[in-house]
Amino acid sequence: MKIYLGSDHAGFELKEKLNIWLKEWGHDVKDLGPSKFVAGDDYPDYIKLVAQEISKDQNSFAGEAKAVILGHSGQGEAIVANRYKGVRAVVYYGEPIEIIKLSRQHNDANILSLGAHFLTDSEARDVTKIWLETKFSGEERHARRIAKID
Repeated sequence: MKIYLGSDHAGFELKEKLNIWLKEWGHDVKDLGPSKFVAGDDYPDYIKLVAQEISKDQNSFAGEAKAVILGHSGQGEAIVANRYKGVRAVVYYGEPIEIIKLSRQHNDANILSLGAHFLTDSEARDVTKIWLETKFSGEERHARRIAKID
């Protein structure tokens, strides 16, 4: 699966680790930045690049790409991403894990926004793996609701 990554300074360190894990899991990873730690950089500069790619992908035949974006809480990053057509970004920064499964099963979320300062490395790794492995249910009621969003 093609996975896009993006963060700001607050999520940079965890993004770099996720990049390695995702490649180990066999994914085609496209890291859209930043490429080095820059204190005080602005998350919209990087998150918009990721959201644009997911938006283009959702409007193509495949519609298979996913993304993980990271910041301090993940909230601002999700706000930026959700401004793009076809993007359904969800935020995760801790329990319960069931919520992340539902984001895929019911909402067919295509971007996971992680609150890097609220998660351990192992929590971030585990939740990302679960999120990527969880499939959209395809139930008519969920597909109907998603269609109404756009």
